[in-house]
Amino acid sequence: MLNGPNENETSSSSVSSEPRDTMSAGTATLERELSRTRRLLWGEHVKEDVFRRWAQGFAFSADEPSALIQQEGGPCAAIAPVQGFLLKILLSETPGHSLRDLTSEKCNSLLVRAVCTILSQCLASKYNVAVYRKNDSEADTSSGLNVSAEEQSCDAIDHFHRRMEVHSFQTLSEVEAFYTRNIRILKDKYGVLLLLYSVILSKGVGTVEAELSELSDPLIHSTYGYGSQGLINLMLTGRAVAHVWDHDQVVGGLRLRGIERQNDIGFLTIMEHMQYCTVGSFYKNPKHPVWVLASETHLTVLFSSERRLAAPETAGESAERIFRSFDPEGNNFIPSAALQDVLCAADLVSEPEYVELMRRKLDSESLGIILLSAFMDEFFPGSERGAPDTFTLHHYNGLPRSNPSGHVIYRTGRAALLECPMHAASTDPMLTCLQTKWPSIDVVWDEGQSPSLN
Repeated sequence: MLNGPNENETSSSSVSSEPRDTMSAGTATLERELSRTRRLLWGEHVKEDVFRRWAQGFAFSADEPSALIQQEGGPCAAIAPVQGFLLKILLSETPGHSLRDLTSEKCNSLLVRAVCTILSQCLASKYNVAVYRKNDSEADTSSGLNVSAEEQSCDAIDHFHRRMEVHSFQTLSEVEAFYTRNIRILKDKYGVLLLLYSVILSKGVGTVEAELSELSDPLIHSTYGYGSQGLINLMLTGRAVAHVWDHDQVVGGLRLRGIERQNDIGFLTIMEHMQYCTVGSFYKNPKHPVWVLASETHLTVLFSSERRLAAPETAGESAERIFRSFDPEGNNFIPSAALQDVLCAADLVSEPEYVELMRRKLDSESLGIILLSAFMDEFFPGSERGAPDTFTLHHYNGLPRSNPSGHVIYRTGRAALLECPMHAASTDPMLTCLQTKWPSIDVVWDEGQSPSLN
């Protein structure tokens, strides 16, 4: 439910406390930047249905005060990262606090701070905040869901760009104060899109284009309306790179950019289980126990108050993960012929003479296999997990239709890391996705059913 305006929620038709540097649509500089941003986001042609699905504000659930609602498919590439950073702030500052006791003022503050966190990652010399100027008929409605006569008479995206202006700020504290005074900018219709434009205009269109140089497709799919991996990475890390592995990799002579450092919040995807990509340690082991989860078509958020889940991966955990990657069927052993590849991937001694010595020791009965337990005892004796054996997880999905009874609420699960990896059934995408980080995890969710990733 979109919260109604109060004394702190100024309509975006009369933006308060304007900064000195403001560009309105029609000026040559803004028109040029908006044209490049439009092409970067949408490509040459925008389907009316796709634009309409992205034309929503940030609205909180009536059933979960800090959970954002996604009205239709598409804008999860912006909404899920904002939700992730909002939860990161909330869990960091109020550990153990009931998520149901938050006031609307507190949630608005969390929204503003989450947005400012995303903007801060752009490392901008100044922050360019996009604002939609309502006409008189639009200003009469707080939700902006009604279509004005002007909007009906022209292409919706052209109307949107004609009514846009950009406010420039030198510091993030000025941005936070501006959004706090004018919270309706974020919460009215177009709030989600205005954040995307603000991120790109702050970072610099040319810089984003350079980071996306490997790709020719727009950031928003022109047919289906979902956000690209480049857009997701831009919102999560401040860099619009196309891949989710650690650092850059050279493939076929091309340098392909990945994630360059440990991030505040993480990212996991079921596409890794399908072997379409490899998510690096920077995304799997973020600074805070919050992860954006990706299915084939949608983004949701997983989070926990258990801080130990955000601990860096230990050497033993890294080696066990690498060993299991050579054991896709979860048998807890690998062919002895694969030992050299495992040692090399784990950055252990992999000289042929040493490998042969270890192979004879670990496969003393010449069965042609090496057990995980024998491997760990040899190379990482007494290795302990950084994560606890049991912990509580919470899951957020912003689409009402994907929640029980259509109410957007956080789901809760009790997780356990077992001795042997679980084999997730194909009917449980949630467990399959989580096992890309925790191969031996099992989760019992409230109501006896796993939350939907879609």
